[in-house]
Order: sequence, then structure tokens, then C-alpha cells
Amino acid sequence: MKPIQSPAGPLIEDGFFLIDARGHRCPVPTLKLRRHMEQASDKAGVILWANDPMAQIDVPHFCNQNNYILLSTEVVDEAWIFTIARR
Repeated sequence: MKPIQSPAGPLIEDGFFLIDARGHRCPVPTLKLRRHMEQASDKAGVILWANDPMAQIDVPHFCNQNNYILLSTEVVDEAWIFTIARR
């Protein structure tokens, strides 16, 4: 898979950082999620776009292990969209 070009830096939508990890194989999407959750303020969440099938297993597991809430999971155009927040 070739990474899809996205704007420099995370975008913010309704208090959520947008991370476009499409084109990256796991564990890269989860590592990007970890980095942004560690850097984000207590109130900020993340919307993660990923198209590696392993993300549908890795992201919920990561949320469970780190006490984050997986608010939603959607599939759009062969990509998973995960919305994650802090407890």
C-alpha cells in the first residue's frame, strides 16, 4: 500500500484530531493514535482513518488496554473510521 498524502499536521474537527493513516500497515495507525492521544489535552479525542484490515482488531484492543472509549467505528470507501475519546 502506498500512503495517501494528507495535509501537514492533524486537522481538528469538533474537538477531535483527524489522523489519516490510510496506506500505512499496522502497527503504524495505532502508533499514530497513541502519539496523538498522549499529546492531546484531556478533552480532545481522535478520529482515525485507516485502511489496513488489522486496524479493526488493533484499534479496539489499544483502546481497551489504555482505558480510552471507542465511540464509533464506520466503514467508508474501504477504510475504517474510528472515533476515540478519553474516559
